[in-house]
Amino acid sequence: MTSRRTFLLKVIPAAGALAVLGGKAMAAPAAVVETDPQAIALGYKANTAKVDKAKFPKHAADQHCGNCQLFQGAATAATAPCAIFGGKLVANKGWCSAWVKKA
Repeated sequence: MTSRRTFLLKVIPAAGALAVLGGKAMAAPAAVVETDPQAIALGYKANTAKVDKAKFPKHAADQHCGNCQLFQGAATAATAPCAIFGGKLVANKGWCSAWVKKA
């Protein structure tokens, strides 16, 4: 028979470990897919070189998510959350019509 003390000595550390690891075990945000309705409306492309220049004439080749003010990650990160897409991940080399030069 397990004593109350032995039980608590086993359960409390396990519960603490779960609490600490629980935040790290959360799923990563979803990536923006070019076929999402919002992505279509904003002309999002995962590769800035594939932007339709006829539809978005103000697009320039040096504009990409990595140098956009709305990109919420390091400029060198391959993907990061975007404020326009509700925190979904966008490609660093992607682009959309909401692009704003990073200050």
